Amino acid sequence: MKLHTLKPAEGSTKNRKRIGRGQGSGRGGTSTRGHKGAKSRSGYKSKLGFEGGQMPLQRRVPKFGFKSINRVECNVINLNVLQELSEKLSLDTISVDVLVENGLVGKKDVVKVLGRGELTSKLNVSAHYFSASAVEAIEKLGGTVNKI
Repeated sequence: MKLHTLKPAEGSTKNRKRIGRGQGSGRGGTSTRGHKGAKSRSGYKSKLGFEGGQMPLQRRVPKFGFKSINRVECNVINLNVLQELSEKLSLDTISVDVLVENGLVGKKDVVKVLGRGELTSKLNVSAHYFSASAVEAIEKLGGTVNKI
């Protein structure tokens, strides 16, 4: 072993420049942070979306639409579903409880009956809301509509 063949152990040295270790290191003084300003100081953290005082993108882009705070989210059931259910279980009265038992709506859901599909049998339907076409189709066959 000779002095000119000595090498450090594998992984014991790093290939990066150390900053802030004096002028002689070439990375002293401002330690690659530039002069003055918030970014040059310790503890600097910018807000998400901050663009240096320029109007941020999320404030420049126009907002569209309207969301009503009084909106009621309804689960919809069409007439063809009611017809299939009445044929399968041989029912003439369908309420929200029947729909819950068969897994069509949740226990706390608001139910609205819509008029898509055909009704062939007389049904007595009770739900929270009905469309005009659903009421017309149910009453045309002699059934009744009961709003809860």
